[in-house]
Amino acid sequence: MKATRALLALAVGFTIALVLHAPVARAQAPASHVASTQPAEPVKDALGRETPRGTVIGFMTAARRSNFEAAVLYLNVSREEGASELAHQLYAVLDTRLPARLNEVSDRPEGSLTNLLKPDQDIVGAIETNEGPLDIVVERVNRGAAGSVWLFSRHTLDAIPRVYEELHRVSIDAFLPRFLTRPRIGGIRFFEWITFFVAIPLFYRAMGLFGLVISPLVNVWRRRHGLPPHTWTSLPGPVRLLLLTLSIRWALASLDLPLFERQFWFLTARVSFTIGIVWLGLLANETGERYLQRRHQGSTVGDTTAMLRLGRRVADVLVLMVGVLLVLNYFGIDPTAALAGLGIGGIAVALSAQKTLENVIGGLSIIFDKAVRVGDTLKVGDMAGTVEYIGLRSTRIRTVDRTIVSVPNGQIANVNIETLSARDKFRFYHFVGLGYDTSAAQMRTIVAGVRDLLLRQPLVDDSSIRARFIRLGPFSIDVEVFAYVFARDWPHFLEVQEQLLLDVMDVVERAGATIAFPTQTLHLADPERRAIGSESIRALRAARLGAPSAPVERT
Repeated sequence: MKATRALLALAVGFTIALVLHAPVARAQAPASHVASTQPAEPVKDALGRETPRGTVIGFMTAARRSNFEAAVLYLNVSREEGASELAHQLYAVLDTRLPARLNEVSDRPEGSLTNLLKPDQDIVGAIETNEGPLDIVVERVNRGAAGSVWLFSRHTLDAIPRVYEELHRVSIDAFLPRFLTRPRIGGIRFFEWITFFVAIPLFYRAMGLFGLVISPLVNVWRRRHGLPPHTWTSLPGPVRLLLLTLSIRWALASLDLPLFERQFWFLTARVSFTIGIVWLGLLANETGERYLQRRHQGSTVGDTTAMLRLGRRVADVLVLMVGVLLVLNYFGIDPTAALAGLGIGGIAVALSAQKTLENVIGGLSIIFDKAVRVGDTLKVGDMAGTVEYIGLRSTRIRTVDRTIVSVPNGQIANVNIETLSARDKFRFYHFVGLGYDTSAAQMRTIVAGVRDLLLRQPLVDDSSIRARFIRLGPFSIDVEVFAYVFARDWPHFLEVQEQLLLDVMDVVERAGATIAFPTQTLHLADPERRAIGSESIRALRAARLGAPSAPVERT
């Protein structure tokens, strides 16, 4: 949870920096506005009128500085007497009623091309009037050697005096000290910076106290649904961000703020809303993971936990990516090129990280196929141990020597794995070697006694019992004993096996027989026979060589 809060705090700081930077850069430099995504025309306009957005921002910046001589140059009118007054009226109308969506105005030299029938016209916004909505239109005008520039259209300018008469501005400057309203930082009044850095954080903290009021109502609902009561000390962070967004939108609808300041607060509200939604998505992923873990508790909880953790990480990454793309879109940055670049970069990364991707895919196949689970006792090659963790890249196994071995998932997916802990029965298989002094009657008694012994044992599978006299060995006569034993685990099987072997020894002792030792007996003939044998061998060798041999005397 602390890591999530730190990540969100970092995201908030980053987005706030973008919010502060975006309107400032545009307001201070109308002629050097944000670069177009399309190649610039050879002839550049000194006033930044190559694009519809540049025209709007340049006009508003010049008029805000009371430079109406420069503001007239953004109007498609002749420079006659009254043009400055018209520019003043247009500025007042746009500053109070134009929607704060300057980032959505086209920043391309050819315009947005939303209306193919009028490619030289672009609508930068619509304002409400007593006679209905009025579209604010800019049109592209050819100025000869100066090239084509975008200017406010004649049709829009003809309606501005009528709309100006409808304005009833209520400025808060009259109710605040001069030192709070006159200084501007980046085109934003000083008291609004104080509101942004002081009032909003205090308001965010104060909204947490509403949790004490809402907690009783929530507990009534939880009791009706059979859930335990929960004590809220404060509202969750994402809920407070959403309430803060609603408060900012309400203030924007209630106060008359200049266009750039409304743009500033509009972007602040949208970024706060996006962060709140992303935060809620992360909390929903965490809650869903915990719920599924509780629901799937049991023998498979280990691998279920690993799979849920992986799923939550993937979901968190998707939620964060969607949030980042939305914020980029708010600032007028087209994420299409970024996504295309990510696609090409993803191919390059995939080619350079084949082994890593192989291990990741191997980990997914292990989790979904349930070939290996946390807690399983495995034998992989010559190594045996217990699985402790299944990750994206590797699986950690605790060996019998109590060491940890990390095996890449790609290797596990390509080798034969023997799961020792998956046995439903344990094999009891031994040979009982009896001495050659054991009689046939004793052998029959021992075989029958061993068979009866296994049948009386409740943990032995009766259908698998086998006790047979099978061979005459080099130093013993052997009885094969075979059966399957039901046991909880390996230590339990060793306990049962020990008792069975002791009982087998008792059967042998009661029959009067003994268990054979691995001994050998050497029988030698008498000395006379050894001498005759030696002389016969010498005669045979002489016959093969063609030499006469001495006669053998027999007595």
